[in-house]
Amino acid sequence: MTFLLTPLTQRQTGIDIIDNIIRTAMKQRASDIHVEPMEDYLRVRYRIDGILVDVAHIDKEKQTQIIGRLKSISNMHQEKQEPQDGRIIMYPDYNIRVSSQKNIYGEKFVLRLLKKNTTIKGLNELGYPQDENLLKNAFDKRNSITIIAAPTGEGKTTTLYSVIDYLNKNDVNITTIEDPVEIRIPGLNQIEIDKKTTFAGSLRTVLRQDPDIILVGEIRDEETAEISMQAGQTGHYVLATIHTLNAVEVVSRLRKMNISNYDISSTLATSISQRLVRKLCPKCKRERAFTEEEKHIINKIGEKYNVNFDVENHNTFDAVGCDYCNHTGYYERTGIFETLIITDQIKELIVKGASTIEIRQEAINEGYKPLLVDGIHKVVDGITTLDELNDKLLFI
Repeated sequence: MTFLLTPLTQRQTGIDIIDNIIRTAMKQRASDIHVEPMEDYLRVRYRIDGILVDVAHIDKEKQTQIIGRLKSISNMHQEKQEPQDGRIIMYPDYNIRVSSQKNIYGEKFVLRLLKKNTTIKGLNELGYPQDENLLKNAFDKRNSITIIAAPTGEGKTTTLYSVIDYLNKNDVNITTIEDPVEIRIPGLNQIEIDKKTTFAGSLRTVLRQDPDIILVGEIRDEETAEISMQAGQTGHYVLATIHTLNAVEVVSRLRKMNISNYDISSTLATSISQRLVRKLCPKCKRERAFTEEEKHIINKIGEKYNVNFDVENHNTFDAVGCDYCNHTGYYERTGIFETLIITDQIKELIVKGASTIEIRQEAINEGYKPLLVDGIHKVVDGITTLDELNDKLLFI
């Protein structure tokens, strides 16, 4: 499979090659470009819908030209080979973040493509359950903090933007602290982290700016966690992300950042976890009945979490592949979500220092549904496949 529209030739310079690679990545909806020195060639890969795809192997003799060009347009030091960060601003519709790292065959570059003026999708468009009561319970808060948890690259920031869009009103003062500001939103006060500022330092200043809602792009350290919790205790509503595996583990992650059980129980209102799964290509997906084995797997999950997926009255779809989806069978991604509302019973468990296993069991007793349940709903609804869901969650 190849995506490069113009064949790479010996006559092309590093300028031509890099421009070709970047412009084609934009056309193919790539989120990242990897330029990787191998022993005998330079490999180029795109990440499309979360999957890395080989797109070109370039002659080794072009490596110096290509690396030189990338450093030049990223405003990096040409002579230095230690890790560097830069940005490419020469493409009007994109902000491109660039990271370099030396390996045994040269310097590897990863380019993150961030499209400017992207339309913010509603939470339901992202895949969040269409339940207005759940939305209000999860996000319409005061004097508290809501945390969105997931590993890197699972769409946490996109969800935060949708939450902010849901809450944005003329009578509300919203300030965001981001690294970087990926989407500029009218009516918001957006702060971008740079070498001279930190999340913690910016958050201290923001608290003196009379905010109603504060978005903290990421809780990375103990100091940021502590100030975020204090903000949630002093009349503000804080939205933040954190790196951890699921909604219940947010409690454990905050504990590891030395946040007391009392502060967690009194301030944390909601924790949400999410993953991104590929959606079936609408042009070529093929309908069929669920197999008996698939029904058994789904019904077993339903019994465990007290959910009736009604597989007898639904069909599933196979990923086939066509020109529209570059023969992958999938096109774009959607989120699968779990929402943990911190009820009085769960607050009491947290204060007592209960384990995440105990907290999870109480949450399930109260109706909490893990990621897997939302994922199965999207399989039954024909949005994704059981194989894709298993690749993400490893439940079979």
